[in-house]
Amino acid sequence: MFSLENTKSKIQKGRIRSRVYFYILCSLFFSVSSFAQCAMCRAALGGDENKVKAEAINDGIVYLMVIPYILVALIGIYIYRMKKKKS
Repeated sequence: MFSLENTKSKIQKGRIRSRVYFYILCSLFFSVSSFAQCAMCRAALGGDENKVKAEAINDGIVYLMVIPYILVALIGIYIYRMKKKKS
């Protein structure tokens, strides 16, 4: 009739599905708040006379965004080499 393993797998799938829905819902809420900040920047730098300033700010944002990724990559490489030495 009913197996315990089948019931457990259904419960696990339901939990995973609810977590996925929760993360999607949270990402939607955070993306809505980020649009407001972009609108402020767009209003401050809007127009044809501010093109150079807008490009400079975009380059600065990309520069600031890249640094954490590089640091995480370096830490990952360091940990990988450390584990490789041990084995």
